[in-house]
Amino acid sequence: MIIAPSVLSVDYSHLSEQMKELNESDAQWIHYDVMDGHFVPNLTFGPDILKGFRKLSDRFLDVHLMITDPIYYSDIFIDAGADGITFHEEALLDEEKIRSLAKHLRLRGIQAGLSIKPKTDLDKLKPYLEDFDLFLIMSVEPGFGGQKFMPDSIERVRTLRSWLDELHLNTHIEVDGGINAETGKLIKEAGADVLVAGSYVFKNNIKEAVASLE
Repeated sequence: MIIAPSVLSVDYSHLSEQMKELNESDAQWIHYDVMDGHFVPNLTFGPDILKGFRKLSDRFLDVHLMITDPIYYSDIFIDAGADGITFHEEALLDEEKIRSLAKHLRLRGIQAGLSIKPKTDLDKLKPYLEDFDLFLIMSVEPGFGGQKFMPDSIERVRTLRSWLDELHLNTHIEVDGGINAETGKLIKEAGADVLVAGSYVFKNNIKEAVASLE
């Protein structure tokens, strides 16, 4: 199980201390949420802050673009240090554009991910099962941290894993939203192998919270 703490929930008045604890934990990835105030109703980090996190940690930087124009911004975040970029199916809504961006990300040497919002039909992912390294199932409405986990996400993960298994694909399934020890266990049993946790990690003892999700 890959644990990807979301720095959306970092206490920025204690950034150095919390990143030191994170680096000493078993977390393999750092999840970095980019919001543009348009695709989702919130604004977060740009590429310069990602460069700062690159200096603070050697962990895999898992960048989640919740933005309207992932095609334009993907290279900017790759150049800033992203190891993987996940964008939204709802941002492009075009099979050719989605496949083209996935191919571009892989050609740049990083992991390509595709995400959908909770109310988007899971079937929207079906055409792309062989085009991506990761699928991100949002278990809350994207845009804000600290929301409650949506239980129907469990069945979505189980169904997606069955599709991937039928094709003998080892593609990552990542889940983001309301993850704690209890919901993480349910999601893991359903077939997810990457858990994003923000508030649960950074508002508790970081090492212990990460360990409880493994």
